[in-house]
Amino acid sequence: MVDNASPETPVCNHPNIRIVVETKKGAANTRNRGVSETTAERIFFLDCDCIPAPNWLEAALTVAERADLVGGTLTVFDETPPPRTGAEAFETVFAFNNRRYIERKGFSVTANLLTTRRVFEAIGGFRHGMSEDLDWCRRATEAGFALAHDDNLRVAHPTRQDWPELMRKWRRLTDEAWGLKGRSGGARAKWVLQALAMPASALAHLPKVLTHPNLSASEKRAAALTLLRLRLVRMGWMLRQAVV
Repeated sequence: MVDNASPETPVCNHPNIRIVVETKKGAANTRNRGVSETTAERIFFLDCDCIPAPNWLEAALTVAERADLVGGTLTVFDETPPPRTGAEAFETVFAFNNRRYIERKGFSVTANLLTTRRVFEAIGGFRHGMSEDLDWCRRATEAGFALAHDDNLRVAHPTRQDWPELMRKWRRLTDEAWGLKGRSGGARAKWVLQALAMPASALAHLPKVLTHPNLSASEKRAAALTLLRLRLVRMGWMLRQAVV
């Protein structure tokens, strides 16, 4: 297990678990350190804030041979009692559709990802300062390695509890997405168009909020307001990035 220089290093008394500390901040550096600390042929990625299903390891050992990279399903759960905040309701609707990421966008989140040392060594480690899971998976598939989704591999992730927490997440994701873009005039123009489309995208996604079966009426209103607010804020971030 890799600790990313947290204020208090976690303690684990399990005889088969060793904790190492990675002082360079960021998920990419942390995952790379974890891989470097082992010689195992199979490499399974989980995040510290996730709760794997009780049969996760058994499922991972069963499905790992399906493809060179196997991404599982991520569900979300609330750490606070109901009703949900706007951030929690928003994440209930929109967070972590990993099947869609894999089948339509060609990447899996690394909070629930299986691969092998052969693949990792062939394409290199994660790159800091960008959407490292998207970048790494696409480098792998472009090199000819196969990516698949398996619903038997399940992990639960907590929803963000409030607006500041949700905003930090999306600020990071926006910065990482910008890090993947080229700096040519064409890339900047495309980024600006994506930014200007944010308000329209919020309106397009409103029906998904308003028809969600797991939200109460008040939670739907909170999620809808959060959706509109977040897309407007992201538009501002993206436009400022494009002109710097």
